[in-house]
Amino acid sequence: MINELLFVYGSLLNAGNEFAAYLSSNAHLHSTGKFKGKLYDIGEYPGAIINTDGTDEVTGSIYQLNYPGEALKILDDYEGFGTDQHQPNLFIRELLKVESTNGTIYCWIYLYNLPVDGLKQIKSGDYLDYLNKKSDG
Repeated sequence: MINELLFVYGSLLNAGNEFAAYLSSNAHLHSTGKFKGKLYDIGEYPGAIINTDGTDEVTGSIYQLNYPGEALKILDDYEGFGTDQHQPNLFIRELLKVESTNGTIYCWIYLYNLPVDGLKQIKSGDYLDYLNKKSDG
C-alpha cells in the first residue's frame, strides 16, 4: 500500500496555484509539520534539501491524499519527477520522517535535486512567511 501522506512546503501551499487547487480538492489537511532541512529561494518556487546535521527546519502542511497513486502521478509531473522527465530531475520524491502536531510520521516530500550553491537560503524555513515579508518590503 502506498503512503497517503504528503508534506508540502512551497508552491503547493499557494492558493493561486492550479496544482494546489488540485491538492485541496483531492486531499484533506492532516496537520502541520516540519523536518530537518534547508529551504532555498529558487525563483518562482522554493526547494528544500535534507540537513540532519544542523538545527535548520523546513515547515509546511501535511495532506492525506484521497487517491495517492493517482495524485502522486499528477504531482510528480508538476514537480518534474520521474524517468520521463528531464534528467537529472528537478525534484525527487522521498518518504521521510516529519515531526507533525500529531507526532512523528512518514510523508512523501519533494526535495530539490540540483545544486544549491549560490541560492538564497530562506532561514525561517517557512515559504509563505518569506513570500509575505518579501511582498511587504
